Amino acid sequence: MGRVLVARQDSLGDVLLAGPAVRAVANGRQPDGSRPNHVVMLCGRQGEGAAAMLPGVAEVYSWDCPWIVNPAPKMTGPHADRLIDYVRNSRITEAVILTSFHQSPLPLALLLRLAGVERISGASTDYGGSLLDVRLKPGEDFPEDQPEAERALGIARAAGFRLPAGDDGKLRVGPVPDVQELVGAGPYVVVHPGSAVPARAWPPLHHAAAVELLEGAGHRVVVTGGPDETPLTATVAGPSALDLGGRTDLATLAGVLARADAVVTGNTGPAHLAAAVGTPVACLFSPVVPAVRWAPYGVPLELLGDQNAECRLTRARVCPVPGHPCLDSVSPEEVVQAVERLIGGVSSFSTHVSTRRKARDR
Repeated sequence: MGRVLVARQDSLGDVLLAGPAVRAVANGRQPDGSRPNHVVMLCGRQGEGAAAMLPGVAEVYSWDCPWIVNPAPKMTGPHADRLIDYVRNSRITEAVILTSFHQSPLPLALLLRLAGVERISGASTDYGGSLLDVRLKPGEDFPEDQPEAERALGIARAAGFRLPAGDDGKLRVGPVPDVQELVGAGPYVVVHPGSAVPARAWPPLHHAAAVELLEGAGHRVVVTGGPDETPLTATVAGPSALDLGGRTDLATLAGVLARADAVVTGNTGPAHLAAAVGTPVACLFSPVVPAVRWAPYGVPLELLGDQNAECRLTRARVCPVPGHPCLDSVSPEEVVQAVERLIGGVSSFSTHVSTRRKARDR
């Protein structure tokens, strides 16, 4: 059994999108999976909880990456030595570095070389020299406009790893807890209004209006959010929706999302967590990043928001356009209609994505 490090060093959602690649690395290089790997997942603090939930991950190591984390820690000798010493002492001989189009694997590859890692794979626009043994050139060896989960799986495949037979390549997490005592019996729709990035947030009162309309249409609504979002979830839940703001850790949230008929959320980690437990998503998606790469993957999807707004592809954290038109123009009624289509099984966006993927595979 080999000891292979898989690196994905940014947010919760990014780590979840690395899940299919992790399973491929864990499966090993034998087609029948007879020689599986011990996978060490390297991530930052934001992704640590998600990494622990991924099938195929045997060990998680958290290290805040100075060229990825925002705000960035100082890059000091002791900070670098902490990672180098861990990798060297863990007897890791191979690494697969997963990055997005705007990130470079080379700084991490340098540290891993200093730690004695013998074989390193990654995707890099820049010449990698002796830092990368397997280098994929973005835009040449693979298209940039593809789902992030497929990009990561492509890097793992170039390193020689394949998914096990019967693995459909969708997002997945380990077993989730039974949350019936928390959410009660009967079907419900989850509304998750929070976002760590203001440019991706739909207004709280729009969320509250959507909750009222969903309840008026006969749906029970559960509102979720983190400990620092309880004023927001209370506003959105109003007098009658179930407010779980601050009452769920990541595993419990996965359980809540798994039981839902549909989830309403922005382009956030919970959107990808919903996809990982197989729940349809009505996603309020700001086009500051491209939906073809970052939309919830592998589940029925309703994509809401003006994808051609002026903020398109700016990667802005705060909306650069007065009035935030890409999302503020979406009405609560449109959200309810999207949820109805998801529950009714008539949403088609993910089918179009699947069709493009099949055409590319041919």
